[in-house]
This record gives sequence, C-alpha cells and structure tokens, in this order.
Amino acid sequence: TRSSNEPSRFTTEAAPAEVALDLTTLSVESVQAALRSGLLTAERLTRACIRQIELYNGRYNAIIFNNEAAIEDARSIDRRRLAGEALGPLAGVPVVVKDPMDMVGFPTTAGWSLLYSKTGGVDLFPATDSPVVARLRAAGAIILGKTNVPVLSHTGTHADDSWAGPTLNVVMPERVPGGSSAGTAAAVGASMAVLGLAEETGGSIQNPASAQDLVGIKPTIGLVPNAGVMPLSGNRDVVGPIARCVRDAALCLDVLAGYTAEDPKTLAGVGKTPARGYTSKLSEHALKGARLGLFGAGWRDQPLSPETEELYERAQKELKALGAVLVDDPFQGTGFAALRQPTAPLPNFDARGMESVPYDLHKYLERLGPDAALKTFSEFAAATERESAFAPGGVLSFMHTLPQFVASLQSPTVPPDLSEFVALKEAYLRIIEEVFEAHQLDALVFPQMRQELPLAGKGRTIQETTVGEINIAGVPGVTVPAGYYGSGAPFGLIFVGKLWSEAELLALAYNYEIGTQHRRAPNLQA
Repeated sequence: TRSSNEPSRFTTEAAPAEVALDLTTLSVESVQAALRSGLLTAERLTRACIRQIELYNGRYNAIIFNNEAAIEDARSIDRRRLAGEALGPLAGVPVVVKDPMDMVGFPTTAGWSLLYSKTGGVDLFPATDSPVVARLRAAGAIILGKTNVPVLSHTGTHADDSWAGPTLNVVMPERVPGGSSAGTAAAVGASMAVLGLAEETGGSIQNPASAQDLVGIKPTIGLVPNAGVMPLSGNRDVVGPIARCVRDAALCLDVLAGYTAEDPKTLAGVGKTPARGYTSKLSEHALKGARLGLFGAGWRDQPLSPETEELYERAQKELKALGAVLVDDPFQGTGFAALRQPTAPLPNFDARGMESVPYDLHKYLERLGPDAALKTFSEFAAATERESAFAPGGVLSFMHTLPQFVASLQSPTVPPDLSEFVALKEAYLRIIEEVFEAHQLDALVFPQMRQELPLAGKGRTIQETTVGEINIAGVPGVTVPAGYYGSGAPFGLIFVGKLWSEAELLALAYNYEIGTQHRRAPNLQA
C-alpha cells in the first residue's frame, strides 16, 4: 500500500476509451451484478472513481490520502474473478475510510497537524490494520483512500481545523458538512466511492450523513470493533457505514459486524446479528403496522424550528400512508429528558462517558506496534504539548468539567472510574426499555436535526435531536433522507431502536426510502 497526501493526483495509466459510468446510480448490488456479468471490471470502476476524485476533490476536500495501490488491488480482484476464485461480498466495490482508522502504509493523523510530519508533527504509522479495515480488505473492497476529519474528531459539525483544510458539503457548499466524518460523507455523496466508513462518539455518523443527504448507521456499541481507531471514548465510540442507500449500508454492516479478540466489547454482539444478514428484513411492507414513537419534550425539551416541524409533519403523513402507527411523545412523564446535561461550557453536547480518553488513547498507542513514534499517552501529551487538546483553548478543554476526567488524565495507564457514567447509561437504558414495552414500540422516528443546517464558518453547531442520548445509552440509529428545506438544505429522519435492533431499523428506513424516494444526486461543481 502506498499513500499520497495530494488527493487530486493518482498515478494512473491511460485507460482505453469507454462509455462513461453514471457513478451516482451505482450501488453495491448493481456493481456486483455488472462485475459478475462481465459488463464491468473492478479496474474500470476504480479508474472511474479516481477520475471523479480528480475532478471534484480539489473543491470538496473529502479525501486527504490516496491509496496509490487501488488500481492494482482492483486488477487483483479481476484476475481472481477470471480464475473462478470465491470472492468476498464487497469484491471490487470502491470504498473510503475515515482517517482515524488505522490502515497500514498510511499515517493516522486524526486531522491534527501535530500528528502529521508534513505539517510539522509526528507520524503515527500502524503496524497492522484496524479490524474494520482488515474486514474491508477481506471482503474484497477497493480502498481508495482516507478521508478528512477535524482535529481529534472533536466536533460533529465540520472539519475546518483539519491540517488538510475544510471539507465542503457536497449538497450545499455554503452550509456545514457535518462532522466528524465530514470527508467520508462528502466522498460518498459526490460519488467518489460507493461506501464509506465513519465513526461516532457524539453525532459523527448521523450528523454528516443527514447533512449530506445520505444513509448512516450508528450501531449498537459492541456490534462493530473500534480497536485500532484513534479514540475519543472507548465507552461511546462506534464504527459504522455511510452510503447512498439503505441496502448498501446494510451490506457494509454485514462485513463490519462481529467479534474480535482485539475488542472484547464485541463479545456482547455474539448471537445478536441476523442469521441471513442485515438485508434479510428489508421489505416494502416493513412499516405496515409498525409502531413508531415521535419526537417530543419527553425525549428532549428542545423545540423544533417551524420549518422542521412542517417537514416532520409531512414525513409523518408519509409514514402513515406506508402503514405505520405513530405514537406521540412516548417519553412524556418518564424523566428521560432530565437525564441530559450539556457539559459546561458547551451549550448542547453531553460529553459524559468520554472521561476515559487518556486511558483509551494510551491503549490505542500501545496497539500501534513496537516501531510507533509514540507508544504511551505521556509521549503523546509531550508531542502535542504546544497545542494540547486538553489545555485551556484546546479542542477538548471542556473535559476538565467532567468529575472523573482529571484522575484519568493524571493516571492514564490506570483503568478509570466510570461509575457515574455507568449509572447514567443504566438509567437511559431502563427508561428506553420501559417506554418501548409500555407503548409496544418498534422504533422511534425523529427529525435528525431540530433546525436546518447552519451556514459554514459562522461558529454555529448542528442542532441534532439524538446526540448524547443514543451515544450514552449505546443504542442504534439509522438516518435516511426525507426531503429538503426551502433553502435546499437536506432534511433527514433518524430511526432509533433498542440495543441490537439494527436489522429492524434498516427495514423501516428501507421501506420509507423506497416509498418516498426523496434523495436526489447533488449538483457537483468542479
């Protein structure tokens, strides 16, 4: 594997003249069918995606490192197919990977200039792939490169402070792109790749997916391993796919989910995955009779904007027309909303569960291997001292207001006391379970944001409806496009369920997706 930090320049040989592919309509299934039939080769598709990157990445800045081995990887898939070898479920499918996920041959920079040698920092080269990257490779995916994030993935709104510069929203460049998986969403939205890997601690899958009119899966914590991914919280971090349609996201989740000894949390997911995969329940009738809880003050005591309310009411009519039964504010009177406490001085983000980040970073650095430039949290802190993330003004300076963080910072090699977080998680899960049982709910369905996307560069953050609640509880959510504001900004829904309910949520989102067909390809500008 070879990397390049000039994403607009791949080393390619001239390809023969071919009929242009419409990359905006490609799905995993259509790619696999075309590859099996011989109408398409993995090499041709990879070259087409590279041309798309060369045409548009200079503007949108989605991909920050190119995999210069991508064409040879595609040729290998083509050779193996011709030889009759058994191939993985994503064989020949172009994908991108979020920068904090370890990938051999590439530095893991987490968007920070201090963790990249070409911007005056230290390179962290992993000795092995993260499990999710290894699973993509084993499935035959063609990894085109790594995508942009803000410093240490600290915000769910943008990637403006990345060493690589801002990522633009491919739907509305003047609006924020969502974060921290801004680059992954932009790459998939701009049809540079069919699929992308994202990760969420506090909105980093659902926000960019909704912001750029895409499908995102924020899985149950423990379903997908996050070992080998630079952490913000070992207790909240989850890896999941971003895609242009629900079926593609489900097929990617099939590849990502499952146990690995590298991440003991994944033992909890054994027996929780559907025997026939995450597409097995997809149906045009999944919403018929489904009982769905609606957003209200019982969930979070924050109102929707008037236009969001109008779009949500329209979505409710669509859901009813597809057979769903809607339940108004099922959390009313449960005390659920009172559990939420934004972490000072942040006005809207509840960071509890992130107290362990020094310990989590220490364990991450240990995994990098014996030749890593930094091997301990103490070395990490020294290497980044001039712009410390935890010092006043640093991107994670708010962590000091969490009572159990300071002890973790002082003793980063000692497993931290997370008793307060555990009690909070238990309270969230208990109420969710009780509400689902009392109202016989199949899922919740909310507008993913309370108001439309803010303008970029103005210092405003995305106002979501589920960040914190589902991250602390660890329950899954699936975002799906649901229309547009008058400005043209995307409006999205999020289906939220109990632990391990991804297959059911995907079925509901799929039925809504095919029943409404709201998403349209963005009007890209080179």
